[in-house]
Amino acid sequence: MARIAVIGAGTGAMAAAARLAVAGDKVTVYERSASYGGSLGRHAHEGFVFDTGPGVLHLPAVQRDLFVKTGKESLEQSVTLTQVDPASRHLFADGTAVSLPNASRAGVAAALDDALGSGAGARWSGFMDRARDAWDRSRRPLLEEPLRADRQALGRDPYPALRRRRLLRGPRQAGTVAEIGAWELADPRLAALLDGCALAYGLDPRSAPASAALLPYMEQTFGSWYVMGGLRELARAVYERCLARRVRFVFGAEAVRVVEKDGRAAGVELAGGEVAEADRVVLGVRPRPGLAPGQRADGDGAAEASGRFTVLLSLRGGREEGAAHRTVVHSADGAAEQAAVFGGRVAGHPTVTVLRPDDPATRPDAAHEAVTLTATVAPQGPVDWTDAGVRQRFADALVERAAAAVPGLRERILRTEVRTPAETEAETGAAGGAVPPPALAGAGGAYLRPGNLTGLPGLYLAGGWAHPGGGLAHAGMSGALVAGLVVEGDDFRGSR
Repeated sequence: MARIAVIGAGTGAMAAAARLAVAGDKVTVYERSASYGGSLGRHAHEGFVFDTGPGVLHLPAVQRDLFVKTGKESLEQSVTLTQVDPASRHLFADGTAVSLPNASRAGVAAALDDALGSGAGARWSGFMDRARDAWDRSRRPLLEEPLRADRQALGRDPYPALRRRRLLRGPRQAGTVAEIGAWELADPRLAALLDGCALAYGLDPRSAPASAALLPYMEQTFGSWYVMGGLRELARAVYERCLARRVRFVFGAEAVRVVEKDGRAAGVELAGGEVAEADRVVLGVRPRPGLAPGQRADGDGAAEASGRFTVLLSLRGGREEGAAHRTVVHSADGAAEQAAVFGGRVAGHPTVTVLRPDDPATRPDAAHEAVTLTATVAPQGPVDWTDAGVRQRFADALVERAAAAVPGLRERILRTEVRTPAETEAETGAAGGAVPPPALAGAGGAYLRPGNLTGLPGLYLAGGWAHPGGGLAHAGMSGALVAGLVVEGDDFRGSR
């Protein structure tokens, strides 16, 4: 029985812990905060309950696999999953609105034709066909296998961009998300759909490779899901699965250094000076200076860093019949927003995601409603999100824009709670409160994350800051890959 120390209690780290415990190892998780879940936080006040991280689940097969592999109770026996339908409603700057059905390619095409005009659905469907090709080409090496030392295959973009002829200059192909929107989708509203998806994952559409088409493909193919009670309930279920497998948790225990002995990882030094010896160490948090030998403080790759600004609104008045669970209010100037977010400034016209779950557990009664507003923003540092004036002005901007999606919003507000990258940094320890984007193929490997297997024997990386990157599905995959490497050895080639 090997002793394994896991640093961090995020969902990726806990996924690794549960799988390793099932394999017979003695697993202890050291978490600097007072609770589990990482980004899957919760805020509660006077009967209102809010997720402070992701509000929708994509690719639930990753979580289903975790529960199948670690116990008798399935995911559906541990939490209540419901499909979000429509998957999303979109409000564009020109006043156009469209609701996209959940997991229905034909339904999405028909909705786009009805809202945006004949031909819009066909252009989007053609893009989805090319995105499917990119998914088929890169899914296994990008998501289901440990990152190979030779990354050349993933350095090439798998998206089969259309070739467009140009007089005198020869053909051109879209190489970025923004170029797909301009050259292939050929409608600013369709481009806003794609740009908004990339931005929600913390990616700059102007530079993110065309392979980011995998993200809307994944959402539209495998659907959007909500966990009743909030996605924090998913973190609870994973935590309880760990406890059932006899994983030990130590909260309020900040790891300051991975101990190295005889050329391999040998334990964890905690803030109080105590050393917890271990045969292997799983690092489930963002590397920071001095924490792990040989690991860069910011991880590998050149993907842009961004954070999340969230406004939690306690409202009087019930949720109207037919209200969408998720509405995206798109910016009137997406390029200016992207330049601000990834240039370290506050955007004047942010894209706002409005979450209105139809869930009695989130509100005191039917005469009230809990609404969450979220925008992708620059991290703490370039913008001082601790400045009360900056926070208030941006929160007001989000509320003003969200009013297009929530009838009578301003008059209904009972209480407002603001959370910024500054709070994320304080709670998770991630520099700047940055949120890790998913790994992407292409761009010469600049959007890949550090591999799960490190140069120090006995040290492994899991979670959103490791391969295959951020997001609930991707972090869960990283936990599965780490467990496979520990149990089967360095020649583990991924799930079958």
